[in-house]
Amino acid sequence: MLHDLFPPGIQHALDLAGIFVFATAGALLAVRKNFDVFGIAVLALVTALGGGLFRDLVIGAVPPAAFGELSFFVTPLIAAALVFFLHPEVQRINRAINVFDAAGLALFCVTGTTKAYEYGLGLTASAALGLATAVGGGVLRDVLVNEVPSLLRDREMYAVPAVVGASIVAVSIGLDSLNALTTALAIVVTFVLRLLAMRYHWRAPLAWNRRSAVAEEP
Repeated sequence: MLHDLFPPGIQHALDLAGIFVFATAGALLAVRKNFDVFGIAVLALVTALGGGLFRDLVIGAVPPAAFGELSFFVTPLIAAALVFFLHPEVQRINRAINVFDAAGLALFCVTGTTKAYEYGLGLTASAALGLATAVGGGVLRDVLVNEVPSLLRDREMYAVPAVVGASIVAVSIGLDSLNALTTALAIVVTFVLRLLAMRYHWRAPLAWNRRSAVAEEP
């Protein structure tokens, strides 16, 4: 489906860009946790490829794209190597990395939804797998470093923008109006919503009548 909307070269380049940024974010977290070089590489790979691996295994797209395309596997290792040697410099551009991370989130929730639908899933299931593609790597990363996954404690609305983007794609498919324009709309809405959430510290609602002044459980 996406192959009909974007030239294969552009789609491949966007996929690699998203993988690289997610891998960089995972590798930086590994450095902050004082992981060794192997731990940095593993966390970069898991963060970049975890969501896509989960999606492909669920829909039966085997071998998963991460193993069928060498560049998908090598790109996170390159990001890990850059962070290993240049992490002070990379850390200084953390704000820019967050912007690219938002772009990767937007791209992956759209590609994940469309690929799931291409493999015969319904619209709701496709949107759910679009969300899993976008945030699955981050969940695995957080579990490996013994932190509450951001998907469950959605500070600054990380998952919500992905839900919105995947839903736009699913609705467009249902209305038989998925084209380059609606696909771009889903990506832009997800990207802008994530940036606004970071800028204004938006977050999903807490439990009803839960006072924001009450400290969160560790």
